[in-house]
Amino acid sequence: MDSTTRGTIEMTAAMAILGTIGWFVVMSGQPIMDVVFWRCAFGAVTLLAICATAGLLRGRLSLRIVAIAALGGAAIVVNWLLLFSSFSRASISIATAVYNTQPFMLVGFGALFFSERLTMTKLTWLGIAFAGMLLIVQASPRAGPDAGNVGADYFTGIAMALGAAFFWAVAAIVTKKLRGTPPHLIALIQVCVGVVMLAPFANFSQLPADAWSWTMLATLGVVHTGLMYILMYGAIQKLPTHLQGSLSFIYPVVAILVDVVAFGHRLHPTQIVGAAAILIAAAGMNLGWSLWKQKPPAESPQAIR
Repeated sequence: MDSTTRGTIEMTAAMAILGTIGWFVVMSGQPIMDVVFWRCAFGAVTLLAICATAGLLRGRLSLRIVAIAALGGAAIVVNWLLLFSSFSRASISIATAVYNTQPFMLVGFGALFFSERLTMTKLTWLGIAFAGMLLIVQASPRAGPDAGNVGADYFTGIAMALGAAFFWAVAAIVTKKLRGTPPHLIALIQVCVGVVMLAPFANFSQLPADAWSWTMLATLGVVHTGLMYILMYGAIQKLPTHLQGSLSFIYPVVAILVDVVAFGHRLHPTQIVGAAAILIAAAGMNLGWSLWKQKPPAESPQAIR
């Protein structure tokens, strides 16, 4: 099996695992604060074992790396809290679609802090995504026979998913400062930060009393954090950027399918159009699709044979 094929399988598996995370969050039956705490705790144990086995703990840590990774970790933890909280308010499907506005947050940060140029193509993709957002927001959760399942705090859920995308973009910008640092080590520091941040708020006096809840929480930490990071970062090392971007859209597709199959949440037609607009625009941004024909450069006389 060649490197690209193996990377494709790893990325596909990682995104499919990520797409099921909403089901495990909901089925755990635990408060979101506790869900994120235990995800970090189980994830920290898993990633510590991985990093120790790979010899990543020797001579690689510095105060600078820990400080920057910890800042990104704080953003990641807030991102998880907001995203998981949005599932019960706007449905997993809508929350995931809105969450995929992440590329536009990054573009905004790039223009604001790094003087990156906003091209007409980028602005057009941004406009399409914004139009999709308006379609989702204006579609009342009670607009269709099945849409009423999404919960009363529909708009709060959308706002939370947007906030989650914002903090993901913050974490991505911060992590750019850690080029050359093994990603598994960064992830370990981030989940350790989550344990420290959330320990004062975790409900240790009323721990889950059944094996099912513990299984859900352990799976979120071991599979959706530890194993998913191994697969995703392994794939990133093997795949070209355009293929990484293409495969990343397996995540929202799987999440929407899980929401339909497991919870019966079927979107109103307007919401479907809005979600599709956001995902297409995000794909166009990630994969560098051009909306305008570019003039080919004029050939010089010497180039003509």
